[in-house]
Amino acid sequence: MNSIIVGIDVSKETFDAAVLINNKVQTRKFNNNSEGFNKLVTWLKSRGTGHVCMEATGIYWKNLAKYLYDYGYKVSVVNPASIKGFAMSKLSRTKTDKADSVLIADFCKAMKPEAWYPQPLYIQELQ
Repeated sequence: MNSIIVGIDVSKETFDAAVLINNKVQTRKFNNNSEGFNKLVTWLKSRGTGHVCMEATGIYWKNLAKYLYDYGYKVSVVNPASIKGFAMSKLSRTKTDKADSVLIADFCKAMKPEAWYPQPLYIQELQ
């Protein structure tokens, strides 16, 4: 099975995913709901296993990150300022959801951010 790097740009209604595999990029857009999460996992399973990175964008990333974590993926949730700094270092000027997902995947590959773990249930209930 191939080792893949996945970058995800999350918004309220949708998310864009970019997969880096064998020095090639594949992108796709999904709905930010359970149906979209299922379609993403189906799409990823046919490509390999690996590391999924996404920005901590408001609250929109939480359900997807938890879903992927529960499914067994290594998930990293990254501060948007880190991604922005990385983009500036690469002189990246393109600002679309698709381009951002590729940038997040590139960040993940280069920086290897630490894995994210969900808060314990008792803390989640307090939030």
